[in-house]
Amino acid sequence: MDDWTLENRVAVVTGASSGIGAATAQLLKKRGAHVLAIARNAERLEALRDSSGVDILALALGSPRSCETAMAQARKEGPVAILVNCAGRGGYLDRPIWEQTSENWRATQETNLDVPFELTKLAAQDIHRQGWGRVVMISSTAGEVGAPSQPAYCASKHGIIGLMRATAMDLAPHGGTCNAVLPGWVRTEMAEQDAIAEANTRDMTPEEVWIERDAQSPAGRVARAEEVAQMVAFLASPAASAVNAQTITVSMGSVW
Repeated sequence: MDDWTLENRVAVVTGASSGIGAATAQLLKKRGAHVLAIARNAERLEALRDSSGVDILALALGSPRSCETAMAQARKEGPVAILVNCAGRGGYLDRPIWEQTSENWRATQETNLDVPFELTKLAAQDIHRQGWGRVVMISSTAGEVGAPSQPAYCASKHGIIGLMRATAMDLAPHGGTCNAVLPGWVRTEMAEQDAIAEANTRDMTPEEVWIERDAQSPAGRVARAEEVAQMVAFLASPAASAVNAQTITVSMGSVW
């Protein structure tokens, strides 16, 4: 087994029906992992399964019980060795702090922070027992800086970095690592909804918003989902054995 193959490793990827999650599930499968792709959209998951051969589970992750169901499904193929927490709720649903509702705050923390905690806890049990494993959190550049009108989103993405750092310390003596990938703008479905929301407030088209975002990058474009997936796959591999408790930004050199 070389330092890149994931042969016979059981991997769980959440938020896998589109964007970074789908690209990650496909790449881990190509590297030899047995991948369970989880998301709410059954139709898109079926298309992903047909194109890549991953196993799928259409499930809304929002409670400890749903997380236990997901991990039980994955464990049918063996102990979970790789967990990629990619599912997320977007910042475009937020409002300025004086308008923020408790309901939106709670919904964002549940998806972006509570579910990763529950799944990580369960995956860590397998990693602890088998002496090898990788957990990768998908945070955001918003996990290190603030943004106007995004209190719930920024708080959740900061929080997942704290969860990552503590988990990394627990897993390190047992052959496990935990790291966070921080994408900047990536033209995913969730980011497209953000562009639409921004365009509506600025009397622009969503395409004009994306042109601005491309121009703000030193490279003249935003990153692609497949490029973020490459970093996730590296962190999930044996080659990344010395990388632990790190935040790695994938943003074409942009700070946002």
